[in-house]
Amino acid sequence: MFDYFLLLIGLVLLLIGGDWLVRGSVGLAEKLKVPPLIIGLTIVSFGTSAPELFVSVNSALSGADGIAIGNIVGSNIANVLMVLGIPAIFWAMKCDEKGIGRSILVMIGVTVLFIGMMQKGALSRFDGFVLIVILGLFLIEQFRSARKARKATEEKFDYNDEVDNIPASYYNIMIALLIGMFCLAVGSELTVNAAIMIAGYWGIAEEIIGLTVVAVGTSLPELVTTLMAVRRKNSSIALGNIVGSNILNIALIMGVTSLIQPIIVTAHIYEFDVWIMLASSILLGLLAYWKINISRTIGLVMAIGYATYVSTTVLFIL
Repeated sequence: MFDYFLLLIGLVLLLIGGDWLVRGSVGLAEKLKVPPLIIGLTIVSFGTSAPELFVSVNSALSGADGIAIGNIVGSNIANVLMVLGIPAIFWAMKCDEKGIGRSILVMIGVTVLFIGMMQKGALSRFDGFVLIVILGLFLIEQFRSARKARKATEEKFDYNDEVDNIPASYYNIMIALLIGMFCLAVGSELTVNAAIMIAGYWGIAEEIIGLTVVAVGTSLPELVTTLMAVRRKNSSIALGNIVGSNILNIALIMGVTSLIQPIIVTAHIYEFDVWIMLASSILLGLLAYWKINISRTIGLVMAIGYATYVSTTVLFIL
């Protein structure tokens, strides 16, 4: 029971840490006059992906490769099907944001590359280096877009409709960032250790814990941010956050993690889960290409699809 308590505390700390990091990051971006879509693709995505980064690195260093890679694959699936699906049940979400299509293509391309790297059964340090280079190119492009947007308008963007209680001063921004990083560091340590103990006690494969419990837990910051954005009828940060998070989960988190410690890929993840991850990415791409809003019906189908995926994964591995 104590391990379950530690897992719960760890997930709560990850949620709190992600929330504080998002507030601090968005507060800084607001001062720099960065447009909403770009803030969702970069700053907010960095904040909401931080739990995955801490968990995957800690898992790899602890020898729990199943949790390290399962966390990322599971989070990317949850981000599309659960994090976009659940809010859409209550508030429809637009998929016609200008510029989102190109970013979704990047997300799909990175996903395909990631699957190709996994084919040999492990992610090497060279694979990590390639992913980090791709991330750098993506961020450079977003930086150029941000500079172009700043030159085109003197508008001061206000993100209080998407993220509550944004710190205004540089001092408060720094405090928010530090609190977020501390909670994420402690929360990831508790989550990983508790998940390993629970998996060992029940004889459950580590990838099940990573693909389900840990993946959902580390996706909570994305879910909270998306709910807040969609409730206020602004899809820019919501979509940008999910697309950016999925790109960062692979390029940044798997890149950094495999640079630190090469990761063994389990057969089940490569044979089944990564293809669900790719399919969900393509689904989002098709919705954006045809400018189809994520309505209540579509959101419900996506949420049911995610529940079906989790059930299938657990039953298949067990």
